[in-house]
Amino acid sequence: MSVGDFEYFCDLIKDRSGIVLSPEKAYLVDNRLAPIARQYEHADVPELLRAIRTSRDEKLLREVTDALTTNESFFFRDKKPFDAFREVMLPHILETRASRRRLRIWCAACSSGQEPYSLAMILKDMGAAFDGWKIEIVATDISHAILDRAKEGVFSQFEVQRGLPAKMLIQNFEKHGDNWGIKPDIKSKIDFRFFNLLDNPRSLGVFDIVFCRNVLIYFDQSTKQTVLESIVSASEKDAFLVLGAAETMIGLTNAYERHPDRQGLYQIQHPKEAAA
Repeated sequence: MSVGDFEYFCDLIKDRSGIVLSPEKAYLVDNRLAPIARQYEHADVPELLRAIRTSRDEKLLREVTDALTTNESFFFRDKKPFDAFREVMLPHILETRASRRRLRIWCAACSSGQEPYSLAMILKDMGAAFDGWKIEIVATDISHAILDRAKEGVFSQFEVQRGLPAKMLIQNFEKHGDNWGIKPDIKSKIDFRFFNLLDNPRSLGVFDIVFCRNVLIYFDQSTKQTVLESIVSASEKDAFLVLGAAETMIGLTNAYERHPDRQGLYQIQHPKEAAA
């Protein structure tokens, strides 16, 4: 792949997804696009890129974008954010939303669905505490292919062994041959939708809790700021935001206050506090 081809592709992917590809990722681009080139009967990746330049075919562009997104996920990944969900966020919600009895959660970049399904299992475990509440979990991703897989809710033995307690497996899954399928009562709690984090989230509504983990690391500084501002615009005035362990808000926004004891957990500040 020529330098010009790679630079063109980097600009294309950044415009479509916000993902920044550094020069050392040229091998990754070539490896992930080679199967698509073969599928469309192109001799190699450079020929595929020339076809994209010429046709701007949306179906092809979507497949190419999907190929470059990272879809690593597993149940209760990193554990601590889910402990914070149960021990910090939900008690706050139970107290502050007692009169309206409604909770809305957004899982941004949800990949194959393990994160939102993990949250739904925790809420099910809490049982009576949320009786009579309207709870919505909106899970979004930029990849149509991975969303289809998330909606299906079927996971391999290897996938359910990564972080999922045995008790929760028995309670919330059914055997599907060699695989495991999420039971309907859990699956029905998740609203999976296509959404690009570069777009305005107004169509999604307003949320009390947002999980946006291990996403900002793929963006440049200005894109990170844009995404965080969008999340603020789609959040209640005291909403929580959960980032990945390697992510920070330093130098990006003053809208959130970091929780003193929980890594990666932030809460929107009162406007006067944020301006101080």
